Amino acid sequence: MMPPSTEHERPRGAESMSETTFRLRLVTPAESLLDEPVEYVNLPMWDGLMGFMRNRAPLVGRLGLGEMTVRFSSATGGAERRYLIDGGFAQMADNELIVLAEFAIPAEAIAESDAQAEVNEADAMKPDTSAEDPGAEADRIRGVRDRARLKLRLAREHRGAGRGI
Repeated sequence: MMPPSTEHERPRGAESMSETTFRLRLVTPAESLLDEPVEYVNLPMWDGLMGFMRNRAPLVGRLGLGEMTVRFSSATGGAERRYLIDGGFAQMADNELIVLAEFAIPAEAIAESDAQAEVNEADAMKPDTSAEDPGAEADRIRGVRDRARLKLRLAREHRGAGRGI
């Protein structure tokens, strides 16, 4: 008598790329930035960071301002890439994460000098005294400053990582 078929059994650690990855699509109103298989994504949601891996439960969530970290498949070197994300929505379903961001930029595309200029400009902003809602105006300025500072931090960290620091 022959043993039962084992064609679906695999040794431990012999996972195929499709068993450890899921599809990530990063889209902004201006362009599609990414459409790749990845192993892990850490997203800045409006209320904190959220991690995503293959077989995660379906979810729709609102994005906030922050850093998105993407880890690519270990089969292709396992590199990580970081993006500045500001606003939008994310949907995870059927091993596909779609990130519809209002604004997104890869860390390596941020020039430190431009980011520093944005910080200086944001710090110089004064509230519009004729604004209907002074609280909303203060929130708007705070958001501009937070985004500029995050942009500068990512530019500096990326530059440092590129030099092995």
